[in-house]
Amino acid sequence: MNIRRTFLLSCFAVASLGAAHSNAQDVLRVGTDATFPPMEYVENDKRTGFDIDLVEAMGKAMNKRIEWVDIDFKGLIPGLVSKRFDMSVSAIYITDERKKVVDFSDSYYAGGLVAMVKDSNTSIKTLNDLNGKKVAVQVGTKSVGYLGTNYPKVQLVEVEKNQEMFNLVDIGRADAAVTGKPAAFQYVRTRGGLRVLEEQLTTEAYGMALRKDTPELTSAINAALAKLKADGTYAQIVKKWFSNTTK
Repeated sequence: MNIRRTFLLSCFAVASLGAAHSNAQDVLRVGTDATFPPMEYVENDKRTGFDIDLVEAMGKAMNKRIEWVDIDFKGLIPGLVSKRFDMSVSAIYITDERKKVVDFSDSYYAGGLVAMVKDSNTSIKTLNDLNGKKVAVQVGTKSVGYLGTNYPKVQLVEVEKNQEMFNLVDIGRADAAVTGKPAAFQYVRTRGGLRVLEEQLTTEAYGMALRKDTPELTSAINAALAKLKADGTYAQIVKKWFSNTTK
């Protein structure tokens, strides 16, 4: 009787472990810095934005529950590599430098770096006018290295959050801010007071960052993205977030 009871308990334990493992497989942990509207931000204590909607839709297509992990932008790649989460999604540009460390999904949206100045600023009309000026950038973003290499006379003012860049321009502590195109147009549309220079600094592709040791997950992410594009879900999400925020 005791032998039978022990056997049944062992079977139950194995089954429980199997179920727990199965549940763990159904969760996709995604790191993000939700401070970059309209890509990802917090409104009414809830994450929202283009990236958030897209990843949630991809999770449904993959039959996975999305578990979000909030982290500063500069920690997205290190956190991914150290396995704090499975994927990083936060308007991350696909760059050769980053591809040395992580893999990327297929590009899911085209953006680029743009410069913003106050409406009343008449001294900065072109990108060349940035030279010699104080330009606010978010630490850890491509803006830092790009301006340092291509506009060496720019005085960089590095801040932790995207909103801080806009604030510095608003109060006159920076002459301009360089950020991603979607965030720039979102700010102009919703807040005003700043304008975006017509000429872009760069044209970039956004990608979802994944570890190099999870090629199967990268393939599954690309398949889910392709499915959403094929069934019209992707187009609906794009229309929701960008119909009034870009030229």
